[in-house]
This record gives sequence, structure tokens and C-alpha cells, in this order.
Amino acid sequence: MARLPLLRLFSLAMRQLLRDARAGELRVLFFALLVAVAASTAIGYFGARLNGAMLLRATEFLGADLVLEGSSPARPEQIKSGTELGLDHARIVEFSSVIATDNGIQLSSIKAVNEQYPLRGELKSSTEPFGTQTPGGGPKPGDAWVEARLLTALGLKIGDSIDVGMKTLRLARILTYEPDRAGNFYSLTPRVMINLADLDATGVVQPGSRVSYRELWRAPQGSTALQTYRDLVKPGLAANQRLQDSRDGNQQIGGALGKAERYLNMASLVAVLLAGVAVALSANRFASRRFDASALLRCLGLSRREAMLLFSLQLSVLGLLASLAGVLLGWLAQFGLFYFLHDLLPADVPPGGLLPAVAGIGTGLVALAGFALPPLAALGRVPPLRVLRRDLLPIPSSTWMVYGAALFALGLIMWRLSLDLVLTFALLGGGVVAALLLGGLLLLLLQSLRRLLARASLPWRLGLGQLLRHPLAAAGQSLAFGLILLSMGLIALLRGELLNTWQNQLPKDAPNYFALNILPADKDAFGARLLDVQAQAAPLYPVVPGRLISINGEPVQEIVSKDSSGDRATQRDLSLTWAADLPAGNVLTAGTWWSAQPTDGVPGVSVEAKVAESLKLKLNDHLLFTIGGENREARVTSLRTINWDNFQPNFFMIFQPGTLKDLPATYLTSFYLAPGHDQQIVDLSRAFPAVTILQVEALLEQLRSILAQVTLAVEYVLLFVLAAGMAVLFSGLQATLDERIRQGALLRALGAERKLLVKARRIEFGLLGAVSGLLAALGTELVTWVLYRYAFDLAWHPHPWLLLLPVIGALLIGAAGVFGTRRALNASPLTVLRES
Repeated sequence: MARLPLLRLFSLAMRQLLRDARAGELRVLFFALLVAVAASTAIGYFGARLNGAMLLRATEFLGADLVLEGSSPARPEQIKSGTELGLDHARIVEFSSVIATDNGIQLSSIKAVNEQYPLRGELKSSTEPFGTQTPGGGPKPGDAWVEARLLTALGLKIGDSIDVGMKTLRLARILTYEPDRAGNFYSLTPRVMINLADLDATGVVQPGSRVSYRELWRAPQGSTALQTYRDLVKPGLAANQRLQDSRDGNQQIGGALGKAERYLNMASLVAVLLAGVAVALSANRFASRRFDASALLRCLGLSRREAMLLFSLQLSVLGLLASLAGVLLGWLAQFGLFYFLHDLLPADVPPGGLLPAVAGIGTGLVALAGFALPPLAALGRVPPLRVLRRDLLPIPSSTWMVYGAALFALGLIMWRLSLDLVLTFALLGGGVVAALLLGGLLLLLLQSLRRLLARASLPWRLGLGQLLRHPLAAAGQSLAFGLILLSMGLIALLRGELLNTWQNQLPKDAPNYFALNILPADKDAFGARLLDVQAQAAPLYPVVPGRLISINGEPVQEIVSKDSSGDRATQRDLSLTWAADLPAGNVLTAGTWWSAQPTDGVPGVSVEAKVAESLKLKLNDHLLFTIGGENREARVTSLRTINWDNFQPNFFMIFQPGTLKDLPATYLTSFYLAPGHDQQIVDLSRAFPAVTILQVEALLEQLRSILAQVTLAVEYVLLFVLAAGMAVLFSGLQATLDERIRQGALLRALGAERKLLVKARRIEFGLLGAVSGLLAALGTELVTWVLYRYAFDLAWHPHPWLLLLPVIGALLIGAAGVFGTRRALNASPLTVLRES
């Protein structure tokens, strides 16, 4: 038998597709795909652009996109590589020096910057202590900008002169905010900012001086030059150099961005999963409605392969058109979102690129191909004899393997969107287990309802009878509807409990000031003064600078991996402390807190868990520190995790009490003082001129801004999740519409009134919605238990308010079911029975 040419087959497929489109046959499938791709694309663009905006906001804490930092100047080839790539460049040189005036001297932190600094964010300054801030600008050659505490310490005022080395500079403005100062809480000396052009004239920086050199780089939005520069420079970094970006430049910001990505991707995964269910239901109806057409085509000479290819071409063209339309709709929808949120988001929101659009199209096509494969395979096996005997069905195949491949493909898409293997398997695994368990319970429940039919009224017998006639289909529908309600419950928990848990880690009275360099003689008086001004203060911790030099007798540089947190911790002096009690926000993960004095004469030390992992430390390891020119040994007795988001003083190393008390130490603390108490801070600075008081309100506001953006993002993402859920709902209703039309026509022909049929529909879908809500409540608890335990590391507890889901399900699905099946009530009984 001659095979039909591919072009003729494609032409036939297009003619059938156009005919069915005019008849409305494929509209449900097209709409399901449209919603799936639009939701996926809009969420992808919204998440990508919002995350890009938050990353830009976070780069302000570095003053740049990327920083090359070292204790020696960058090599010429390192600078040349960046400038040749078109990157914007700024330079900073930091060192400590004594500021001399007629009134005295003060050790200060000098920061020399060029005119391009900062590349991200703005400097802020004022003309009087704690006066109105003015953004922008920078010190001109011959000028110096200083912090207010330097004026207090030396009795200076704006317009006076100071000597930095051999250079005399005029005090031009009071420095109130540096973008890249927020992450450096432990700067013990007042800041003086000068122009880089004046650096050589000071004569302070000489060979052997302790100086920090920082090269700042910024790339245009959407450019890959920054990554190219990183790849070029990283292999040649010297031992005293490191690259730093917004993620590792600040613990709090890095943690906030990581959580933001998880929450947004979580909502994206739910929408993709719902979209896949909608496509599966629609594709199944597409195939079942074409059994007769396939049998007729087989009788006319089409082979099984050609029949499958014919319908595959129809689905492929439909999927491509729906995907392209969905991408366009999703792209426009994210513009609408950003328009409505323009007052709450930064002005420089970067474009999302092409990846969300490609991911959206891929999601639609792969979901269509995966879930349409079993019905398409069935179309190829329709026996030609079905033309005469319509009761003949396709030969059943091993669909488990096909559906497994479809789920695997969808799982890959989900993993690609989330970039989090644990989260993906938690959702897939939790969803599959919940579907199997709850589906089995639902079948048992439906079987138990059969005994109630004999004593039920006619509307109840009709409503329940529709469910009991096809229990597997009813169970599948209930699971599909339950998935919608489960997603609603899951997102509600996401928006409420998880975000509130995160936000509660940063309460309104989080410390907004750090006090450092508190002398032992001033410790008690400073603590009493904080009580007088009604400040909520953390304990005062002693601080001794020291450096880890060996672990179990081996030099630490030979153990730690380069660019790890442990490597960064060993490249500088750590702030070491001792404490009798475990600080707030610290949780022991191994070992015990101090219980007794050491029997071997070696004092104990508690180490932060991530640093310990990087340094390959375990309990009872011996560490050697150099502190104040002396070597001190300690034994690891415990490991701790630290909540870096609480703005309390936190330490990598905490020694046993009494271990370092013979060494000179200063004290530090953090405290919260309500806004409007600027004068108390001025008085506190004057009363304790040696104490460094750092205001971190800017960092707190930045973090709260990021939290607000994430909260809004999740709320708006919920709209797209609900849209995908509605696609599931109406796809499920359309899948049984043909049978409902025939059944309604038969009942009306036998004398049933419209009112009776409407009541039966309400009972059927109301009961289905209530059962779906109950399944959703149980499934939500199961999935949240998995997510809380393995993905978010939170303590799980029951959520009684989820019992509202059965009520919501009965109302929502009951109303939608009656509306979606109204054609079954309006169709003419005579016409339907004739066509049957």
C-alpha cells in the first residue's frame, strides 16, 4: 500500500485542525496550554526580573557588581582585562592612620576613593552632626569627609583642617552613609574619606604598610562581561586576593536572596504542576473524541504510524500556537505586574532576557507531548472494525511506562525552573504519595456510599450515582480538584506562615546600632547609660583579635580549600570572644556547652558549623591561634549554627570563660533605640569618645524592603497559580461533558425537570468539592511536613484552619461545576438522542 506523503499528511492534519477549531473541539486544550505557558512565562519573567532587581539592590552593599580585594595593588593585567571588556571601574584604598589636629590625635580609618566611586548606590552626607542627609557627590581633592564621631573626639567643626600624614585637608562634609560600609560592622575607628588624588601626598602608604586595595567593577544590564572578567581573573588570583559579589559580600543579604529564590520558585512549581494536569485532562478528551475518526482513516488506508503522525501534527501545531500566544500573554502580564508595583520596586528593574520565554514554551510543549503520548498511542491502536462496532476500544498498552516518562520530563522542567533538587523531589514525591494514599481513601469512601443510595432522595441518587458510575474517573477528578485546593492552601501557608516566620527573624525592634571598642573601664558605665536612654541592648561581649594558624599541628593553609568561608576566616584576624552562656540565635549541632573546667589543661572553643565544615573540623580537634603576639591552644568542644539575620553580635569562635581574660580586650554590643533619639546618640558619643557607634538602620531598611518585595511577589504569583487551577477545573468538567449531555437529554426525555437536574449537579459537585477539600487539607499537611523538614528547615506543626478547605471546595467547585456543565441542561433532548 502506497504511503501518504508527509506534505499531504500535514495538509490533511491542518484541514482537520481548522475544522475542529471552528467547531470548538480544541478550544479547551488550547486554553489549558495558553494558561499553562502564560502562567509559567509570567512567573518566570516576574521572578527573574524581581530577583535581578534585588541583586542590583544588594550590590549597593558592595558599591559595585564585583570587587577585587587584596592587601596589595591589583596587577596591571587584572585592571586591563576589565577595562578592555568595557566594565566601569572605581578604586578604593583603605588603611589606618592617626589624624592630627591642634586639639589632639585620633586613630582613624582612611578611605581614599576616586571620582567614579561608588558604582552602585550613593554616598550620603550632611553639613552638621545628625543633620539632613544629602545624597550623591564625593570628596574633592584637598577635602575630607568625616564621620560625626571624629568631630566629637577631636572637638572639630566643618571648615577646620586635619592632617593625614603629610597632607593637610579641609573638613568639607560629615559622612553619614557609605553603600559598602553596611557589611563591615567591626570597623573600630572613625571613618575619614579623601580623594584618591591626595593619597600619594600623605606619604602614609609605604612598602609593608597594612593596606586594603579594592577594585570595583560594574557591568551594563544584561551583559556577560562581568562573568567573563571573573573567569579571566580568578585562576590568577594571588594568595592575598579574592573576588567578592553581592551574595557573599553580606551574610544577611545573601540569605535573603536565597530565600527569595526558593519562595518564588516554589510558587512557579505549583503553577507548572497544575498546568500539566490541565493539559493531561484536555489531551485525554482530545484522543477519546477521535476514536471514530481514527478507525475511519484506518479503513481508508492509513497505517497505524500515519494515523499517529496525523494527530501528532495537529497537537504539535496547536501546542506551538498556544505556546507562542502564552509567551506573549505572559510577557505582557509581567509588565502589568511591574506597572502596578512601580512605587514599591526600584526604577532600574533589569530585563528578564529570553530564558523565561524559552522555559515557558518548553514547559508547554513538553507537558503536551508527555501527557498526550498515552492517548496518541491509543489512537494508533484503534481497530478499523470500530466503524461498525463502536463498543470496540483501542488495545490497552503499558501506559505506566509512558506516563512515567511524561512525569520524568515534567520533573526535569520543574528542576530546571527551581534549580533545587531537594525542593523538586519534595514536591514530586509528596504529590505522588499524597495522590496514591488519598486516591485509595477516596475509592473506599465512594464504595461505602453505595449503601446510602437506597434510602436517599432522587436528587441525591442522581448526584451520587454520577460519581459511583465511574469511581476511578470520580477519584481522578477529585484528586485534580484537590490539587487546586492544595495549591491554594500551600500558597496561603507560603504567604502567611513561612514569610511571617522569616520576617519575624527581623523584628521591628531589631538592633539598629552597634557599639564597638568599649574599653573595660567604660563597660559598666556604658551599659548603665544604655539603660538610662531606654535602649534594648544585647549582652556586652569581650573581643580579642586573633588568627587561626594550625589545626592538629598542620598549617591551616594546607587544610582549607581556597575561596571557601574557612579560607576567608583564616586570611584575617577573627573577633574572638568568650561567654558562659550560649548566645541568642545560636544552636548547638554537636558537642556540649561548657560543663566543667578542662582536665587536660587545654581550654575549649565552640566553632560555627559552616566554618567548621570548611576547615574540616570535628570535635576534640586542637586549634592554635596567634593572639596579641602569643600562641594559644584550644580544643573544639562544640559546633553551632548561627542565625545571621538577627543583627546580634555573632562570632565564629567562642572560647570557654576565663580563657583569654589575661589579654587586652575591648567590648562590643548591639542595641535598639527608637527613631527620634538622635540627640541621645550624640550625647552618648560625647560621653564615651573612645566608643564606636555604628548606625545600621540603612541595612535594616534594605532588608525590610527585600522582604516586602518577596511578599508582594508571592501574592501576585498566587493569581497565576489560581488561573492554572481554573484551567484544571474546567478541563476536568469538559472531559465528562459529552456523557453529561447524553445523560441530561435522556432524563429530560423521561420527564425530569430542569430544577431536579440543577439540584443533582449541585449535590454532585458540592460533594466532590468537599471531598476534594478534605483531601487537599490532608495533602497540604503531608507536603508541608516534607518541605518544612527537608527544604526549609522549619519546625512543623498542624494547621487547623486547613479544615476550611472542604467548605471552600464545596462552594467553589459546586458553583464552577454547575456553570461548566450548563450545556448539558440547555441541549435539546431530541437533537442529542438523534445524534447518539
